[in-house]
Amino acid sequence: MHIHRSIDPRTSGAQAAKSGAEKIREALRLQSTANIIVATGASQFSMLEALLAEPDIAWERITIFHLDEYAGLPIDHPASFRQYLWDRFVKQLPHPPRAFHPLNGEIDAEAECLRVGELISSITIDVAFIGIGENGHIAFNDPPADFETKEPYHVVNLDEACRKQQFGEGWFPTLDSVPRRAISMSVKEILRSRHIICTVPDERKAEAVKNAAEGKVTNLVPASILQTHSSTELFLDEAAAGLLSTVGTDNS
Repeated sequence: MHIHRSIDPRTSGAQAAKSGAEKIREALRLQSTANIIVATGASQFSMLEALLAEPDIAWERITIFHLDEYAGLPIDHPASFRQYLWDRFVKQLPHPPRAFHPLNGEIDAEAECLRVGELISSITIDVAFIGIGENGHIAFNDPPADFETKEPYHVVNLDEACRKQQFGEGWFPTLDSVPRRAISMSVKEILRSRHIICTVPDERKAEAVKNAAEGKVTNLVPASILQTHSSTELFLDEAAAGLLSTVGTDNS
């Protein structure tokens, strides 16, 4: 895991986008098409804005997959991740992507896992853009995360810390209104990506970042599994990096 520290979220998001864009261009130089995963949430605002501004990316040759979605949430809800991706990213692209495969949380969750799982299982993800939750989750794989399932997507129960984060970020009017189940890309599927670009701003994430980057690999800190991946870059602002040692990090 290579760690980059920046002064603020906008700078770390821009650096994450630049690194991811370089890897997308590299993939397109070597093959006719490329595949990416895009995450959602407040932590991804700056990164997605910067990625949209990156030049010389042939988006018409790129297929976009969706990382996770709440089960049972209508698309017109403010917290809908597929609507977030459409509004903040897909429809803002200079050219329509080759394909966009959002997760539909309004239909049978198990059936949706199978549908999108079949699509992604036959290809390789070139770049996965992800984040880390306050409880150390990646996608919606809350602790103790399932490190063993080989299914590309699975239905998960959201823990209390995860639900409190979603409420605290303003996506829901009350804690009780936060869904208790979600569709999530599995840990093994995330790790199958050639490159992982992980963007994590905010002091709220500092303890999770420290445990993920410097602690032991454990499903009680799901993001710690990123230590085992051969090409993971972690982009942090100073607040998120505040509990880390300075060893092995870039101050950029």
